[in-house]
Amino acid sequence: MAEYTLEVTTGSMLHAGTFDNLFVSLIGTERQSEPTQLTRVGWDEKHGNVGTYSVTTLFSLGCLLLLKLEKDPFHESPERDWFCSKVVVTTPQEDEILFPCHRWLSRGEFLLLRGGRATKAFEDLHPRLLEQRKKELLQQKLTYVWAEYADGMSYVLNIPNPSAVPSEISYSPSKAFQFESRRQNIRSVLKLKTLTDEPWESFEAMKEFPWFKDSPVLEYVSQHWQDDDFFGYQFLNGANPHSIRRCSALPSNFPVTEEMVKPFLANGSSLTAEMELLMPHHRFTLHTNIFARALLYGPGRFLANTSLDVDGLIELFRRGFTQTNYSSLCLPENIAARGVESIPNFHYRDDALRLWHIINSFVKAVVAYYYPSDSEVAADSEIQEWINEIFYYGFQGNGASGIPSSFQTVEELIKFVTMVIFTTSVQHAAIGNAQFDFLAWIPNGPFVLNRAPPTTKGQSSMEDILATLTYKRFSGLGVSTLWLISRKSDFTPLGSYPEQRFDEPAALQMIKDFQAELSSLSADISKRNSALELPYNYLNPEQIENSVAN
Repeated sequence: MAEYTLEVTTGSMLHAGTFDNLFVSLIGTERQSEPTQLTRVGWDEKHGNVGTYSVTTLFSLGCLLLLKLEKDPFHESPERDWFCSKVVVTTPQEDEILFPCHRWLSRGEFLLLRGGRATKAFEDLHPRLLEQRKKELLQQKLTYVWAEYADGMSYVLNIPNPSAVPSEISYSPSKAFQFESRRQNIRSVLKLKTLTDEPWESFEAMKEFPWFKDSPVLEYVSQHWQDDDFFGYQFLNGANPHSIRRCSALPSNFPVTEEMVKPFLANGSSLTAEMELLMPHHRFTLHTNIFARALLYGPGRFLANTSLDVDGLIELFRRGFTQTNYSSLCLPENIAARGVESIPNFHYRDDALRLWHIINSFVKAVVAYYYPSDSEVAADSEIQEWINEIFYYGFQGNGASGIPSSFQTVEELIKFVTMVIFTTSVQHAAIGNAQFDFLAWIPNGPFVLNRAPPTTKGQSSMEDILATLTYKRFSGLGVSTLWLISRKSDFTPLGSYPEQRFDEPAALQMIKDFQAELSSLSADISKRNSALELPYNYLNPEQIENSVAN
């Protein structure tokens, strides 16, 4: 007789448990066990509930390859999906094997889980593992299909309806509930306000939204939005710190003359020698967020009502896409190309560069652990197919973008993975965390202008500005949307990995080292911020989401 002990962990989120009958089977190199029922999983509704079970076989199964979880298709109780976090199996030889899951299981479905040690395709030597790997890849390709968004732009995920999002990538029940609850709250507030398509009577009236009180920075913005120095500050540390670049020569049609700025220049200085021209340009990270495309973009949706309308937005996206290349996504190269290495008080740059290097150090350790040689990178067919898809579908197969179409060295893989992690966490936080603070004050970030901007300096009154700015109804929609997308729920900070997917001691130590570096940076940022009139906290690791989650 051979006895295997199983610790089965239910997810910690709401409604993760189930009343359905669940069964487990172990698949080894020699044979497979009969299904064993898991009783009372989630029955008491405890978050993170751990149940201990025993699987007994007449003979040893050999080396364990896979673990099968299945849900009874004929149970009589109301259906409740079950979220399994992981299963830890202790073999008769006292070896512990982690089988990560972190997925929902519906009635009548089954999952085949692999052991926790990460392996490359050419390292799976057993036919059963190779077969299962091929099935998983095929299923992923059938589930996640590319679709063309617009001519000349990156492809997107072909799931236009948020309700059709597969459960393994969808919001958790608590996050979905909070998101919908906030949307209903917004609708109620806007209904009570009875906002009209008329100009605002005063700037003070714009502060009547209840969300205004949520942000001390927003209050500061409302007091300083007319200050020239604060206008410049926002290009460094505001909602879009990616636009500013050094100008080596002034354009021939530059409308500012020496006489106009002479009172503000130091003795003996000149406009050409001293002024750094702010030349904002649009550079977007192309969102694959299904909710954003369903609620914000396209005919009849929120952003279709801006001054650009639908066609203008597509053209804006297209221009941003043509300006996006590999160097622009890799921060050290981006900063150097823009010539902004020495601008003082550029807190975004300082924090982001440290984060880039911390992430790069972590990625270098992990990638080198799993890919000790260039030949192993080149031989990994799955990772080559992955980068080739990104090159073709994400960047239109444009070699001039600098995006690699294959990986030949460990260093190439390290750089790309660093860029992906940095973009989906740090860069997203730099924009997303600051949007409400800086743009919810309507004069500072209007969605729509109802008149053409003035062309003559000093000819506009405050009444003219109020008549030009976004009208009440659309202001309410804009501010409430910014508030909604800036709220955090089920927050996982950068460097936290609550879903244990591997259990190699070396890799776990790398995560601890990564977290220690992030903690040190967080302390440094807090110390610096204590001396600033307006703290820059958007890239404090404690405030950075591990992924694009909002």
